[in-house]
Amino acid sequence: MNNNRNRFIPIGLMLFALFFGAGNLIFPASMGQAAGENVWWALLGFCVTGVGLPLLAVMAIGYSGQDVLQSVASRAHPYYGVFYTVVCYMAIGPCFAVPRTGTVSYEIAILPFLSQSQAEYALPVFLAIFFAISGWLAASPSKLVDRIGKLLTPALVLTLLIFIIQSFISPLGEPQTPAAPYATPGKAIIQGILDGYNTLDAIAALVFASLVIRAVRGSGFKEPAVVTRQVYKSSFIAGPLLAVIYIFIAKVGAESVSSIGLQETGAPILAESAKILFGSAGAMLLSAMVLLACLTTSIGLISCCASYIRDLTGKLSYITWVILFTVISYLIGLFGLKTIIVSTIPVLMFIYPLCVALVILVFLDRFFGSRRCVYAWTIGFTFIMALSNGLNTAQIAMGGLEEIFRNWVPLHTYGLGWIPFACTGFVIGLIHKALRPVKA
Repeated sequence: MNNNRNRFIPIGLMLFALFFGAGNLIFPASMGQAAGENVWWALLGFCVTGVGLPLLAVMAIGYSGQDVLQSVASRAHPYYGVFYTVVCYMAIGPCFAVPRTGTVSYEIAILPFLSQSQAEYALPVFLAIFFAISGWLAASPSKLVDRIGKLLTPALVLTLLIFIIQSFISPLGEPQTPAAPYATPGKAIIQGILDGYNTLDAIAALVFASLVIRAVRGSGFKEPAVVTRQVYKSSFIAGPLLAVIYIFIAKVGAESVSSIGLQETGAPILAESAKILFGSAGAMLLSAMVLLACLTTSIGLISCCASYIRDLTGKLSYITWVILFTVISYLIGLFGLKTIIVSTIPVLMFIYPLCVALVILVFLDRFFGSRRCVYAWTIGFTFIMALSNGLNTAQIAMGGLEEIFRNWVPLHTYGLGWIPFACTGFVIGLIHKALRPVKA
């Protein structure tokens, strides 16, 4: 056991590699442009949901004594456990995260080097090649993919560090006046919290936690308390690394407006900034690293989702699910990066409150004796406002209900109205527990 006392370091680096993907690059850059002079306030909020929440999610699964998300979510109800787990897998899989890897690769690695006439037909062709390779390698998982991923992540981080250092040596410009959602420090913090949702890392953390737990146990740690402690230590390796990347990528974004103008997404911000800082050769190097990193992420996510759905349904083969998810990812990718990002936001406004509520309940589990009624009431009330947030963000009318929520629910106008609802559900759950000592 003593020989393994520092195993949390490589496991923490593995967790960082699992988290580090397309969203970790493009969203801080985009937020930096929009936040301008208030970028540091926005980063404060962004790190809450982009760093703190993912780490808490991993720690919560480790603390729960369970290995998988479905078992933890099923504490509210078995059906809910299946529902929420499937939603999370689809979000980090073929519906959002996987198509995003293809479109980010295209906009950073391919589009900047194409003429306007070439760009008109390049996306479908590129995505067809990208996802054909992803599906082919995901259909026959091998150590080769894992080894490539282990090499690519450090190489990409090193490339980004050089990129960041050069941005200090030759600053792109000065931060501009912040956009309306970031107009004041308070607004910037709240908008930063919501921007952090876009990384999908907290949702991915609920899934990746099982890999971390298995790695810890595979290192020789068996006692639940020791496993939990090692998971915590690993999380504190990954967290600061993510935060450093976010801080400096957002800085580059904030300084880039005067040089490259406002961009629709973070991908062209990075691509155009790299051209200015390093010339075409440097931009091509960054592009190649991002392309390969996104490819390995795509392969891993397709494989992960196909395995889970095959095991859940017991129908169709692993290969069939891989093909199905690859085709879905390709079709969604054809809509382009901006459309994917915009379409993701309503779903994330629904998923994230439920994620936070579940994480907090896990840490408070011993306080209320693991009673299902507390889980059910809290998740139930959170679900109401999470659904309202999602529908409101998607601009789907809810009649007079939205007006009632806006006028009577604290924090609702900020997209955080689920917090008082979750607290109310938790209190009702405790009352239910006190009135019915028999477990229910």
